[in-house]
Amino acid sequence: MKSLDIYGTLGPSLHTQDALYEMLCMGMNGVRLNLSHVDLTDCEEWLYAFHKAQEHAGVQAKLLIDMKGPELRVGRLREPVLLEERQTVELGKDIPIPVELLAHTAVQQRLLLDDGRILLEVKQVREDALLCTVLHGGVLKSGKSLAPVNGHIELPTLTESDIRNLKAARQYGVTGIMQPFVRNAQDLITVKETLKSIENPDLQVYAKIENMEGVAHLKELFPYCDQIVIARGDLGNAMPLWELPAVQKRIQDICRVHSMPYMVVTQMLDSMMEHPVPTRAEVSDIFHAVYHGASSIMLTGETAAGKYPREAMKYFSETAKSALVCREEVL
Repeated sequence: MKSLDIYGTLGPSLHTQDALYEMLCMGMNGVRLNLSHVDLTDCEEWLYAFHKAQEHAGVQAKLLIDMKGPELRVGRLREPVLLEERQTVELGKDIPIPVELLAHTAVQQRLLLDDGRILLEVKQVREDALLCTVLHGGVLKSGKSLAPVNGHIELPTLTESDIRNLKAARQYGVTGIMQPFVRNAQDLITVKETLKSIENPDLQVYAKIENMEGVAHLKELFPYCDQIVIARGDLGNAMPLWELPAVQKRIQDICRVHSMPYMVVTQMLDSMMEHPVPTRAEVSDIFHAVYHGASSIMLTGETAAGKYPREAMKYFSETAKSALVCREEVL
């Protein structure tokens, strides 16, 4: 669509040539591949299907890889784990976690898992585990986000797997990278220097704003990235949730004043993970994101693992189209 990039996310629910072709015909013009717990080489069949679907549809779409970066995630589980309210769970034994969390967590610290869907409170810190009580339960799967409430753990900008994937990016047709948890300009300078050192400096850099440090340093990021990503999942974990809309608007306003393109992402059609029709609030959220100037919007779990990926993309693209028409009429 004119002046707007519409992204889906590859995954078990979206990886075949037919499904990708259908979504490209609906208006999707880019896809995201989450590399939090896989490498590019693990996804060769999906990427081949994506490139073939582009040929069939006669379009040239973007391919973004979402890096691990300085992000805490749950490790690999043998099967999804049901966490029930008031249950006691041992992080580090029952559920694998990064070792960094053990060294930087205190008693009464609260931990948000899976973009805030699950809330735990630390009751005891042991040498090899955190004994926690479940405050808000849910089903936890491998690789889901993990964030301390009002906490901060210093982690390197790029992991070994990030660098490995950046070196392979060109051969898979990657057009840009999404750098998670950008904290300041130095994070992006590190990314840029790494891209230059591996002779792939032309990859676009999308800076994901997922913490208040990134919000505070927003304007200093602009010279070192091509687009700002308002990543509302972990950003919403960094504050009381009712403050998130105001922070999103502040980021949007600053980006518009400085002519910096920005993307809005996370839970835009979250109900369609399970249902074939979205809520009125969700389509309003999409409409206003586009109407007020977003350069890109993205579906994540809705297409990657949802029950209704095609229907989700249909509602997503049609709502965005409606917003573009209104925006152009006003202008």
